[in-house]
Amino acid sequence: MSKNTKVNAAILIIGNEILSGRTQDTNTSTLATWLNSIGVKVNEVRIIPDQEDIIIETLNLLRKSNNYVFTTGGIGPTHDDITAQSVAKAFGLKYELHKEGYKILEAYYQPGEFNEGRQKMIWMPANADLILNPTSGAPGFSVENVFCLPGVPSIMKSMLGGLKNKIVGGEPILSYTISLKTVESEIANSLTKVQEENQDVEIGSYPFFHAGKLGVSIVLRSENKSKIDQCNSQILKFVNDKKIEVVDR
Repeated sequence: MSKNTKVNAAILIIGNEILSGRTQDTNTSTLATWLNSIGVKVNEVRIIPDQEDIIIETLNLLRKSNNYVFTTGGIGPTHDDITAQSVAKAFGLKYELHKEGYKILEAYYQPGEFNEGRQKMIWMPANADLILNPTSGAPGFSVENVFCLPGVPSIMKSMLGGLKNKIVGGEPILSYTISLKTVESEIANSLTKVQEENQDVEIGSYPFFHAGKLGVSIVLRSENKSKIDQCNSQILKFVNDKKIEVVDR
C-alpha cells in the first residue's frame, strides 16, 4: 500500500456500559487521533451492546467496507466479555486457547494467581496474532484486518505502539484550527464558498463558549499542508473583510 493510497478504518465500541451512560467513551478520540497521525481516516464509529449476533453482523459489515476495523471492549475475564468468541464466529474460526498468550499470562502472574477467569482472556480465534499489552499483561489480538483491543482507556492507549508495524497508512492527516469571535450564521455563506473552492480540504465549523466568550472554531483537515495554507488564507481574507476578531490560530 503506497503513501498516496487512501486508507480508512472503522471503530467498533462494544459494551453495554457505554450505551447505558455509566461509562464515558474516550477510546474513540484516542484511536481516531492516532489513526489520523499515521494516515488512516476514520470513516465511521459504532457503539453496540455485548450481544453476539449484533457483534457478528456489525463486524462482518465493517470489515468488508474498510481497510481496518478496531474494536474496543469485551475481551476481559467476565461472562459478558464475548468479543473474542464473536470475532471467531464472524470469521468462521475455531475459538480456542492461544498457546503463546497462555505463556505470556502465566509468566505475568504470581504462582496460583493465573486462575480460570484470567485464562479466559487468552481464548481467541484460531491463529490470531497477539497485540502485546505493556500495562496489564493480557494481550489483544488481530485477525486479518480486525484489531481487538481492551476497553479500559489507559490500557488500550498503551497498546497502540505495538500496532505501528501492522498498520499501513497513507500520508498523515494534518489539522489546523482558526478560532473566531463570531457566530456560525455570520460566516456560513463565506465558509461554504471556501469549501466549494477547496474540495480536497475537509472544513469543519464548531461553535464554542469558553470563559464567557462565544465563538466558532474552524478546523481544516487534509494530507496536503499547502492546500491547508491556501484554504487558511481564503478564510482569513473574508474574516478581515468582515472585521471578525481572531481569538486563536
